[in-house]
Amino acid sequence: MKRILPNSLKYNGLFMKMFLFTVLIIITVSAVTTWAAIRMSEQFFIERFSITNSKVMNQIKENLESFNYSIVLASNNLLQNGTIKRTLTAEESDFDRMGSLFHLGQQMNRIKSNLDAYEVGIIVTGMNGVSYATDRAYWPITDDELKKSPITKNTLLYPKRLLFQYDYRQDITGETGDERFIVASRALSVPISGFIYGSMYFSIQEKDFKKFYSNYTSNGNDVFILNREGVIVSSSQSKRIGQNADDLLSYTDELEKTPNRTINGDFMGKEHIIMMDYLPSYDMYFFNVIDKQTALGDLIDKREIIRISAIIVLIALCVVFFASRRLTNSLSSLSRQISSASQYNFHQYVDVKGTEETKQIGQAFNSMLDELHEYVEQLMQSQKEKRNAELAALQQQINPHFLYNTLASIRFMVQQGGKEEADETIRALISLLQNTLGTVSETITVQEEIENLKNYVFINQKRYGSRIRVNYFISPDCIGCSIPKLILQPFIENAFFHGFNHKTDGYINVLVWKEGDSLICEVEDNGDGMEVSDDTKLPATKRKKHLFSGIGVRNVHERIQLIYGESYGVQITSQPGEGTKVRVTMPAR
Repeated sequence: MKRILPNSLKYNGLFMKMFLFTVLIIITVSAVTTWAAIRMSEQFFIERFSITNSKVMNQIKENLESFNYSIVLASNNLLQNGTIKRTLTAEESDFDRMGSLFHLGQQMNRIKSNLDAYEVGIIVTGMNGVSYATDRAYWPITDDELKKSPITKNTLLYPKRLLFQYDYRQDITGETGDERFIVASRALSVPISGFIYGSMYFSIQEKDFKKFYSNYTSNGNDVFILNREGVIVSSSQSKRIGQNADDLLSYTDELEKTPNRTINGDFMGKEHIIMMDYLPSYDMYFFNVIDKQTALGDLIDKREIIRISAIIVLIALCVVFFASRRLTNSLSSLSRQISSASQYNFHQYVDVKGTEETKQIGQAFNSMLDELHEYVEQLMQSQKEKRNAELAALQQQINPHFLYNTLASIRFMVQQGGKEEADETIRALISLLQNTLGTVSETITVQEEIENLKNYVFINQKRYGSRIRVNYFISPDCIGCSIPKLILQPFIENAFFHGFNHKTDGYINVLVWKEGDSLICEVEDNGDGMEVSDDTKLPATKRKKHLFSGIGVRNVHERIQLIYGESYGVQITSQPGEGTKVRVTMPAR
């Protein structure tokens, strides 16, 4: 028993060391990789999300500034209107005042016409007690309440400023419900002397003000607009309107110091991505608050990642255990077999077992033989892959700029609310990529190639408009013919991006028919045309660049000849200013 135990430790010592060390390495690497993957994913999402949301915030700011600009124009018109000034300052009889109010109403309606795009009501009050409202329904406040309102006090305190203030109207009757308003006010004064003869008020209900940004919010992605006192004057969370948000206001100094004005912070007891911008025209703060749990929940499932990592670690440990055990067992038997191994027998491996392999020449022999066989196989595989890669380079080149611009266009469609249009474009892109990618020997039917072209044309017309029309004339007996992938797309691409640089519009015709045993495919346009070489009927090489965004005419020509023989290929006829015709000849199969 004592002899068995030392021998067991002797021949399994390497296994124990390897296994324990590997377990430690696997667990450490898995833990670090999982943590890094989660952190990097979150950081990447936050950075990309911040860039996207900053553009959204700029769009919302443009909407708000457009509204403010309309209010400023209307307020300037009120200040410069002599009829309004006379009506609000003159002491008149009841009869004369009736006429003055009539003229005042005409002037107010004319000025309000500049704000017809918004649900805004206008109220003016004068020092002589006269007040006029275009529509009291926009702000149901009495003249006595208005006179005592803090809004009026602030307006008279800062007579030269256009102030945006929050007002709350509680529904005592229970008929309409509590209402919230945003009121822009300014004193009516004489420019030179500063004499104040009244006040003007532009009121908009908060639910109408919310329309400036409501299309850009979603579950977990909220907007808060705060005044300098920290009161929420408008928000996508209606229940929070009118409440103080001091926790948000406390982040303003920190946010102003960050380059992109984006931080991670706690809000309402949760971790949020907080973005802020200052609205100088409103003297308010504009916050975009994103719940990280909601935003990242669908994107990054931490529990699922940890569960998968744990499963991978367990599988790796099992594999390492059995592999290490088998390896060390074979090494332990090597010392017993090496003495009886046949000399110069390089076609049969010796069994490698135990931990004494480094003391025997058998391990060096097997390693040398393994490396020799592996080198031969790699050399043969490398030569095979090199030959396949040369053909694949002609067949499957995808323009990265096309993918980048298409994805950028889809993102723009989504930002502009064109979800259905973006969905159609994504479907076309998916179909295009499915038909484009494949093995080097793969062919498709004419019908599949035409569908591929239609998807490609659809994507480009979504990006650049329909100034170039594409027509398809396919003979019915050619629909099932097989052709290599990407034979016609390069010519369509060239016509789109090189054929109409000088002409504003035009057409591209795609024609497919049979002539005897040959399949003829033509791409014809009425674009700018170009010079072609008389001897090859291909574009002149002096341009020193590939056409068709990575798949040149000569590449397509050489590819067809490589597959079908030198009697087939590409011919081009073109004259500057008269368009281009590309004729592709292949066997009809």
